[in-house]
Amino acid sequence: MPSGDLAVIIPAKNEADRVGATVAAARGLPGVDVVVVVDDGSSDDTAGAAARAGARVVSHARNRGKSAAMKTGALAVDLLESEDGSGPRHLLFLDADLGVSAAGAGPLAEPVRSGAADMTIAVFRDTVRLGGFGVVTGVAGAGIERATGWRPAQPLNGQRCLTRQAFAAALPLAPGWGVETGMTIDLIRRGLRIAEVEVPLAHRATGTDWRSQLHRLSQLRDVSWALIRRCGLRRRPGNAIMKW
Repeated sequence: MPSGDLAVIIPAKNEADRVGATVAAARGLPGVDVVVVVDDGSSDDTAGAAARAGARVVSHARNRGKSAAMKTGALAVDLLESEDGSGPRHLLFLDADLGVSAAGAGPLAEPVRSGAADMTIAVFRDTVRLGGFGVVTGVAGAGIERATGWRPAQPLNGQRCLTRQAFAAALPLAPGWGVETGMTIDLIRRGLRIAEVEVPLAHRATGTDWRSQLHRLSQLRDVSWALIRRCGLRRRPGNAIMKW
C-alpha cells in the first residue's frame, strides 16, 4: 500500500541546474510518496540530476512538448500503481524550475485531497517577469472567459493538482503550451470544481533574448490553437469556481 495519496509529475527540458532542488522539495510535501520527472528530450543532465535527487525518471528521446510530457508522467504513475497494487493517487503537476520554492506547493493539493475540488490552479503571491508584455496570458485569460464565463487569475500557471477522474476528463490534452488553457475550459464545461490557491512559489525570471521571444511565440501559437479548437457555446461556471 502507498504511504501517500499524491504523485508529483514534473515535465522538464534542460533544467539540470534546478530540477534536483525541485525534486527534493517536492518529495517533502504532505501526502507525496512518488515524484516522476519526465525528461522531455533534454540535451543536458536533467535526467541524471532528477534521479540523484530521488525522482523516478522517464525520458523522451526527442522533445515532444509539455502536454505530451504531462501525459507520459500520468501513464508512468498508472504503471507504478499497477505494479505495486496501490490505489490511485492524485496528480500534482509542478514545473522543473521552481527549485526550493516547490516546498510551498502543499496548499495546492489540500482542496483536492480533502474532496473539496477536482482541480486546483496555483496563484503565485509574487510574480517575476522580465521581457514579456503579458500578451499570451491576456489571450489565454480572455479566451477562457469567452468560453466559460470565468477568468482565472493566472490562466497559464502550470502548477495544478487534479484527481485522477479530473485528469481523465481533460483528455485528450491540448497540444504543447496550450495544455493549461484547454484543460481549464474542458473541465469547467464538464461541470468539475476548480479552486484557485495562492502559494509562495516562484519561477526563474523570463529572458529578453531571441530564444525567450521564440518561446513566447510558441506559447501564443499553442494557446490560440487550443482556443480555436474549443470555440462554441459559452457556459457559465456557476458555483464551480472557488477561492481557497
